[in-house]
This record gives sequence, structure tokens and C-alpha cells, in this order.
Amino acid sequence: MYIPKSFALTDESEIERIFREFSFATLVTNDENGLQASHLPFEFDAERNVLISHMARANPQWRAFQNSETEALVIFQGPHGYISPQWYETELAVPTWNYVVVHVYGKPRIVEDDAEVVALLERLVAANEAQFENPWRLEAPDDWQAKMRRAIVGIEIPVSRVEAKAKMSQNRPANDVLGVIEGLEAKGQTELAKWVQQLNRTEAA
Repeated sequence: MYIPKSFALTDESEIERIFREFSFATLVTNDENGLQASHLPFEFDAERNVLISHMARANPQWRAFQNSETEALVIFQGPHGYISPQWYETELAVPTWNYVVVHVYGKPRIVEDDAEVVALLERLVAANEAQFENPWRLEAPDDWQAKMRRAIVGIEIPVSRVEAKAKMSQNRPANDVLGVIEGLEAKGQTELAKWVQQLNRTEAA
């Protein structure tokens, strides 16, 4: 990924925040059948530095990394939005797009052991149910759960490298940055406005 120095995101806590808040990501692989992509929920195991997920067994993509040594790419897309030149104080300017994106590389591994699949699913469910006052739990009959598990494939991707980019008007003068924040807030894009403000703390003060 092309990352100008001013847009490089290196704060590990911010990157992990993106994994948590924008966990529905795109898994891209390439094999003799060409490029394949699936859109999947992921959970990041920071202790082991591993991404976990699952996909339908009927999805042929998982076969691409059964015996492959080729890296896969997982793309996490954070907040993004159009930036209008009318928000700038600078007169000569063009439209652009602000965004946050993280690319994660690693060699996928199929999770074969049923107990490991159970643990993987419980972790994914717990992570996503944590937002609710009364989280749903996986407490269905064992035979029904086993049937459901046979229809999926558990996946682990040990992280080999990460590329993270936050293009948030860091290359603009302070008054232009303030205009972007105000313009985004007026459009109701408060989350994106917060990112712009956070990554331009000194310039926009």
C-alpha cells in the first residue's frame, strides 16, 4: 500500500482499535484459480498476534490455503469520507478523500480441532455480543451446535506484517484542518471529524 510518511499510522493501540471497531474485513487470497475475496468478521488475538475468523465450508476460498505458503491479505476499512475544497481557507485546492485503512498479511491456517473451533467461535461471539446489556450465549444443544460447526471452516492468520494508513488532512495548513473538522461535523460525520482532530492535535490547536 502506498503510504506517504505524513499518513503512516504506527500507534499499535490505534491499529488494534481499528481491528475492534471495524472488525468486518476483507480476506484476499491468490492461487491457481486467481484472486478470491471474502468478507468476514475477524477478532484479533493480541497475545498470540493472530487474526481469527471462519467462513462457510461451501466457500471454495479456504481450499486456497490448505497447503499454501502464500501470504493472504486482510483489509480493515475504517472511517472515510469526501473532503470538499470549500471547507479550506486555501483558495487553490482540489477535492480529496480522508480514510483509515489497515492491511494485515499472514499465511492462513485451517483450524481442524473441534475444541479449537469451539473456542474460536465463543471468542468471536463474545467480542460482538459485548455491546449488549444481556449478551447472547452459544448454549444450543450439543448435536445442533456440532452440525452448525460442520458447515464452517475455522481460520487463523498469524500476522507477519501490518501496513496502516490514516489520511486525515495532515498535509493541510491548520486553518484548512479546522475547516475540514467543521465541515465533517456539519455533515454528521462526527467519527471522521474526531480522527482528523486527533491526528492533527498540534497543527489544529
